[in-house]
Amino acid sequence: MTQPGTGAASRRWTLTTATRAVSDIAPGSTIALTGSGGGILEPDTVLKALEECFLATGSPRELTIVHALGIGDRVSRGTNHLAHKGMVKRVVGGHWTWSPTMIDLVRNDEIEAYAWPGGAISQLLREIGARRPGLITATGLDTFVDPRHGGGKFTPSATEDLVELLTLDGREYLRYKPFPVDVAIVRGDSIDPSGNVTCSGEAAQLDALAVAQAAKASGGRVIVQVKNLLDRPIDPRLVHIPAVLVDDVVHAPAQWQTYAGEFDPELSGDAANSGFGATNHDPIRMLIARRAAAEVRDGDVLNVGFGVSALVVDALAEQDRLDDITLAIEQGLIDGIPVSGDLFGAARGPKVVHSSTTQFDLFSGGMLDVSCLGMAEVDSTGAVNVSKIGGGIVGPGGFIDISQNSPRAVFCGTFTARGLDVAIVGGELVIRREGSVPKFVDRVDQVTYSGALAVREGREAVYVTERAVFVLTRDGLELAEIAPGIDIDRDILPHMGFRPIINNPRVMDAGLFAPVAVHI
Repeated sequence: MTQPGTGAASRRWTLTTATRAVSDIAPGSTIALTGSGGGILEPDTVLKALEECFLATGSPRELTIVHALGIGDRVSRGTNHLAHKGMVKRVVGGHWTWSPTMIDLVRNDEIEAYAWPGGAISQLLREIGARRPGLITATGLDTFVDPRHGGGKFTPSATEDLVELLTLDGREYLRYKPFPVDVAIVRGDSIDPSGNVTCSGEAAQLDALAVAQAAKASGGRVIVQVKNLLDRPIDPRLVHIPAVLVDDVVHAPAQWQTYAGEFDPELSGDAANSGFGATNHDPIRMLIARRAAAEVRDGDVLNVGFGVSALVVDALAEQDRLDDITLAIEQGLIDGIPVSGDLFGAARGPKVVHSSTTQFDLFSGGMLDVSCLGMAEVDSTGAVNVSKIGGGIVGPGGFIDISQNSPRAVFCGTFTARGLDVAIVGGELVIRREGSVPKFVDRVDQVTYSGALAVREGREAVYVTERAVFVLTRDGLELAEIAPGIDIDRDILPHMGFRPIINNPRVMDAGLFAPVAVHI
């Protein structure tokens, strides 16, 4: 069935099945996707059909896949559908954790794997969509994405230089090189008779528009998965993908808003957030979050990351400070309560929902005052690694875009990992069993945050653990605070790959060690 589009009579969109939509994808095509962890804006019906087509026919083969954020459920959905030997040749991804089957292909060097900042990928797709000569940005300088440090390559087979170093007016920049996009696979919740698509019922818009733009400008095709076929026009102010960009429409009436449920009005911003509900946070993780929250000032625009850093929001709520700050997460949401865990990327009752591409532009433009993020490794220069753990690919997601564009960065995590057993007893920290993996190492496996660049640019960084707090100085990492009950020579220095600067560290605030409040 063909529906008339808007504008010239030659513009048409076609209602089709997922199987038919993917059947014409040619071998060697470059496919750009939108989506985020937890099923947010994930076009899984189309991705599943693409997998079934390959398994049944052996085609399409040798695909290049591009996605800014992580897509999948850590098992079989999202980009896990595409993780078959021979199906994919190259992946340029921002975050990989949600797709362990794709990570297996990386581990075996069966694909050309590149990991880039998620915001840079979204913004590059927009630049491709405008037929401009790639993305020129400082984001990624002095990290593993910088061509002087690997250019974002993760496998021996990834040999093509996709990022180059430029000097303009005496300043260094990276150029993420453009490439043609043959197929865009995106999602919205509804399409109207003219072919206009809205994401107004979704948990985020992400970079769906930029993905579609990139394909159209390349002479490619845009496949849109939607839940609803409307018989009325969409409010023009709520059109997120205009009909002129739409080619094939796949109706997926069973489409859920997220993996958690078919529809939650709080996640789409159609209802105010209902609060935190009952929580029972680990007291050690909450201790770290409380100390990190102390770095957040009234009036700040704050970004929080995945894991323990997300609990900074809970710590601020515990202190009745949420009304004093503005929350902004990279998926394009401002305010509301960010959802932690597998639905990270959604927020309950957001006050602003715009594209992740726009959000990353705002981050680049200085919107953020402070970010609270995770850390897997830290070295004496203040460099942080979150993108390559245990030698395996993780990818930075929005970490580089956020941390490099925050005047103040707060990195949160336990002092050691794997097996750590710590308790708070009588207001003091007691280490019952030390973790077997140190996080403060002689040299990080990969630089996702450059402490040296931060120092040169006058940015601040604080590193918060349960037993110690470090600050970045021009001379390296300085031990600034220790927890009550902790001995530096017994509990800190033997578990570090370097000796930090030690002058006169303070004792951490006793209030951080109070029992965890339960939010209702």
